[in-house]
Amino acid sequence: MTTLSFQLPDGSTRNVEVKHLLNAGYAGREQDEVQAHIAELAELGVPGPTTTPALYPVSPYLAQQVSEIQVQHGRTSGEAEWALVITEEGVLLTVACDHTDRELEVHGVAWSKNASPDVLGRKAWRLDDVRDHLDQITLKGWVGKGDTPDTLIQDSALGALLTPDYWLGVLTERGLNEPGTVLISGTVAMTSGVDQFARSWKVEMADPVTGHSVDAQYVVEQMAEPIG
Repeated sequence: MTTLSFQLPDGSTRNVEVKHLLNAGYAGREQDEVQAHIAELAELGVPGPTTTPALYPVSPYLAQQVSEIQVQHGRTSGEAEWALVITEEGVLLTVACDHTDRELEVHGVAWSKNASPDVLGRKAWRLDDVRDHLDQITLKGWVGKGDTPDTLIQDSALGALLTPDYWLGVLTERGLNEPGTVLISGTVAMTSGVDQFARSWKVEMADPVTGHSVDAQYVVEQMAEPIG
């Protein structure tokens, strides 16, 4: 079982064994815009969900805090997101990058979410400490052709997405609001014209009220060609 470790602003740490990992999708607060995005994806052959927002169970071991991931081909990419982490001591909020297999996505979004890790930050905040100004927290993503992400590809705020409390309600309905559950939020729009099939990724949440930020950064390595 995967164990994640998070440093809090006061210097303390929280460890959690991941029992359930879920990836939200089509989770924008403006669902009219979400429907327009679904139509755009349909033109690319990506099947739409039967309902929105969607929620995809993912193998728990895919929750990782790593600086490198391995992929099978060159058409995979990340997504800047926030993550809820439920611990024995309460709910934490951190940043995450949901790395997705875009070739597999056209056959099934749920399948594509299980093909690569969800990379989480190593720092986190207590949800209770930021709940009153969540919408002001920025969410950004950068990509790079080399080892250093240097091109902004996502630039938004948590106000664009459904709230952590919304998802905590969903988890309660499903009997999953318990220590060991990690939920990834769904993502925000990518900048048009920026190549998402990059060598390196960085995602960051920044809190303008406290001045704190949390980030995750990694490089993507392509596996050797299979035999057979």
